[in-house]
Amino acid sequence: MINSNMLDQQKEFYKAEELAELLQVNIMTIYRYIKAGKLQAYKIGKEYRIDKKTLEDFLESVRT
Repeated sequence: MINSNMLDQQKEFYKAEELAELLQVNIMTIYRYIKAGKLQAYKIGKEYRIDKKTLEDFLESVRT
């Protein structure tokens, strides 16, 4: 389970691949969230970057 303390110790931006590993989901799931507008990302070159605050907001929005 990911909590805010774990995120505080992490970096400010995550690559899509790093985020998939952190959340234990397939990389395609992250790409689908980005394409659907559920997860905002910056595209730098060929890679997506997701900032820490965006990740926190996303996790809060999907919390049940």
